[in-house]
Amino acid sequence: METEAKLISLGQSGIQVSPLGVGSNAWGAGRNADPALRAVFEAGLEAGINLFDTAEIYNMGGSEKTFGQFLPAARERVVMTSKFFPYPWCWQKSSLKKALLASLERLKIEQLDLYLVHFPLPPRAVEIWVEALAEVKEAGLVRAVGVSNYNSGQLRRAHAVLARHNIPLACNQVEYSLLKREAEKNGLLQLCKELEIILVAYRPLASGLLSGSRTAPRVQPLVKLLCQIGERHDGKTPSQVALNWVMCKGALPIPGASKLRHVQQNAGALGWRLSDEEVQALDQASPL
Repeated sequence: METEAKLISLGQSGIQVSPLGVGSNAWGAGRNADPALRAVFEAGLEAGINLFDTAEIYNMGGSEKTFGQFLPAARERVVMTSKFFPYPWCWQKSSLKKALLASLERLKIEQLDLYLVHFPLPPRAVEIWVEALAEVKEAGLVRAVGVSNYNSGQLRRAHAVLARHNIPLACNQVEYSLLKREAEKNGLLQLCKELEIILVAYRPLASGLLSGSRTAPRVQPLVKLLCQIGERHDGKTPSQVALNWVMCKGALPIPGASKLRHVQQNAGALGWRLSDEEVQALDQASPL
């Protein structure tokens, strides 16, 4: 079924985003910016993608510095996400704000659209870092806040903390694909829907296994089905069908794209939709 690629709500944050984003784990030249990625950035915008995802640990700041080369001139067109990594030595709650300010400096912007806690790592409790998220939101340093890699229990705790501040929890970023469906099995995807939180799916192509470009006997039957379904939709590729499946599940995929062909290929998942029968067929062909 062909449809227009419309913007969707980022939870209850009031922010409108494309139903597909761009992941930038591989962006940057070591710890430095990589200006050559401008073509990838601009191609994403041209394709109607406005959500770009980075983190302070991606290439040790190199990914953020790369966005800092392009972002200021395109600020009104981009929803920028970054993440705080709770290193064991980040003991004080103020560590999150300090990390955010460093990210803003690398990104060369004054306010971040979406800021996440990257992992719910010890020794600090979930509540400590979520309270810190509330503080930077209330200070106007970010427009919205979220979490990443939180299980259902941790997500409920984070949601409760923010609710006391009347701040919505915008998203939970977890690994999710046709080959990684734990979010369905353990109820996390359903919980996100109930709490009106967007599940943002990283590695939605299972590190390339669903693209058909890598030889993996165990996934060949699934890739074959992706190809067959793609043919029914004007020759869509296995990757495009796999990304569309994630969107049909109510999640927002952010496939990595460090080359022009990657972002152009991924954008082909927008503007159309699998039928319910096709989604069901892929469900049955993939492990749950």
